[in-house]
Amino acid sequence: MTEESVAAENPADRRRRGALAFLRDLVIIVIVALLVSFLVKTFLVRSFYIPSGSMEDTLQINDRIIVNELVPDVIDLQRGDVVVFTDPGGWLSSPPPDPDTPWIVSAWDGLLTAVGLSVSDSNDHLIKRVIGLPGDHVVCCNALGQMSVNGVPLNEPYLLLPQSAQAVSATSFDITVPADSLWVMGDNRYNSKDSRYNGNTPGKGYVPIDNVVGRAFVISWPIDRWQGLGDYPAVFDGIPDAGAE
Repeated sequence: MTEESVAAENPADRRRRGALAFLRDLVIIVIVALLVSFLVKTFLVRSFYIPSGSMEDTLQINDRIIVNELVPDVIDLQRGDVVVFTDPGGWLSSPPPDPDTPWIVSAWDGLLTAVGLSVSDSNDHLIKRVIGLPGDHVVCCNALGQMSVNGVPLNEPYLLLPQSAQAVSATSFDITVPADSLWVMGDNRYNSKDSRYNGNTPGKGYVPIDNVVGRAFVISWPIDRWQGLGDYPAVFDGIPDAGAE
């Protein structure tokens, strides 16, 4: 196109061509954004909210967390990890009610859901701390009220216990975790329907590793609770491999 033809071009045609170019670029940006969000959701991170108090004080009701979905497919699970998993069957008799959340939080969750970074079915998931890996021998409680894994007593600083509690669990147990499964427990140990209390379900209280969505690694909401979630490696240091007691 020569300078003369550009100069002679109708202004309305130039505006029309500019609008079409803008729409083309906008469509490309939206497609790329959706593709990136799909890849992030599928392979990297996702957001969930906490519907119950079973993980207090580590997590509070209605906290929002970010979950690393590379665990366990790419990164191995560790004792102490806080994991989100789908119901193995019978753990949730009925989903907890949706929380009464501020509009700004609902809007943010809606945006995250729209781009694939949050889920509308958080109520169908559970969150607990991994205590036993496949093959681990988990026993509670010793004379000091401690739980042990493969013969090593645990000092668990993350627990919320009643003031009158003499042990880290109100019920005693002695189990060996089956292959490809986990033994999980809530930090609010006297108020958590975890592996201890689901022995009558199809999975006998164990969580298949295939049900794990990922490891929670940060609290993203509310703002005043922004913090990382550790797996307390010092608590589980020195535990021998399964079967080495």
